[in-house]
Amino acid sequence: MARKATPGVLYIHSRECDDHERCAKTCNPSPTPWQAWVFDSKYVDANGKRGKKIRQRFATHAAAKGWRADATRDVRHQLIRATDRATTQRTLREEVTEWLAGAEAGEILNKREEPYKPSVLRNYELSLRRRILPVLGDHRFSEISLADLLALKEKLQGEGHAGSTVRNSFVPLAAIYRRARLQQRVTVDPTTDLPLPTSGTRDRAATPTEAETLLAALPAPEVWAGAFYSGLRLGELRALRVRNVDLEAGTISVEHSWDIKEGEILPKTKSSARKVFVSDHLKPYLEPLVEDREPEAFVFGSDLSPFDPRAVARKAERALDKIDKALADDELPPVTRYTLHEARHSFSTWMDHSGVSPDRANRYMGHSSSDAPSRYRHLLPTQMGEDRKLFDAYLSGAVAGKVVALSAAG
Repeated sequence: MARKATPGVLYIHSRECDDHERCAKTCNPSPTPWQAWVFDSKYVDANGKRGKKIRQRFATHAAAKGWRADATRDVRHQLIRATDRATTQRTLREEVTEWLAGAEAGEILNKREEPYKPSVLRNYELSLRRRILPVLGDHRFSEISLADLLALKEKLQGEGHAGSTVRNSFVPLAAIYRRARLQQRVTVDPTTDLPLPTSGTRDRAATPTEAETLLAALPAPEVWAGAFYSGLRLGELRALRVRNVDLEAGTISVEHSWDIKEGEILPKTKSSARKVFVSDHLKPYLEPLVEDREPEAFVFGSDLSPFDPRAVARKAERALDKIDKALADDELPPVTRYTLHEARHSFSTWMDHSGVSPDRANRYMGHSSSDAPSRYRHLLPTQMGEDRKLFDAYLSGAVAGKVVALSAAG
């Protein structure tokens, strides 16, 4: 039985199709053979002519029909508008160039209405240049469809790219389309329903005993101790200055981060500017690094420059390789290795196990939260000291083989 015609929705037959009436609507090899349109009566062109159709291509009749129903309502409420041909002719490459320039200048902000970090924009530019633009760069920006993106995603997966790489390739594209949709320059955001692989589970958390064993094995464990026992991000560890550490008050003030190319920058988010308690396990590592040093000196670096994370990783690998070889000779298991980012995961996990409330733990970690109750809860002056005691009690008990009851931990 032939499908009943839907107003404003039509199938685009191929040029070789001789009989449109008898065609089973399978003649067009394009991934988007269906076209839907709505009429914007309020559009006025340069010559004063009123009215223009808004067209969009789709893979299926159902998708085209659904879009037209939504678009009819959106046009009536002026949520979408017809655009000039000069705008719709722009390629994805042109849009990417303009968007990156605006983001780098601080004119285009992220979802939190904050400027993009330099490292984020570098990763965005790299992903777009390597994996998106070679395939879709010369396509019209307004005509790229969900089917086009799905085909590219499957191509990347077929080439063996990791799930996180595939996902991160489309994140900047979603930001570009989101802005264009708000500007009413596109009527459909093709990234909205694109299924993407999860980021994976590469991160782990060390036990307190594993952390102590690792720190004891390293020749210069201060940076690792900072990550394990304060939860600071890599950039925050690099930017930490002597004046940010108050051992008498038992606090670390996170005021800046460090970018590999830009140098000192603001923290990742507004929530990242915070205070973190100095636990009894961290204090012995910090004391020799801050005593009798200039306030502007870098805690984990020299007076003038922060530490090099690649050098820290190389030294750790060499030291652990020697230890593992000696342990293997005695038929003992090797020292479990963790990254600095996994050390941060460990700090968060230990706070949870010690009984520090999730809301306060998020503050110490510098996580952003859109939860309204969280915004109304504030950290009282004495609470940080209480959380430090809970944290140290848990670590000491765990290393000694004891179990700290969460109910007793508060």
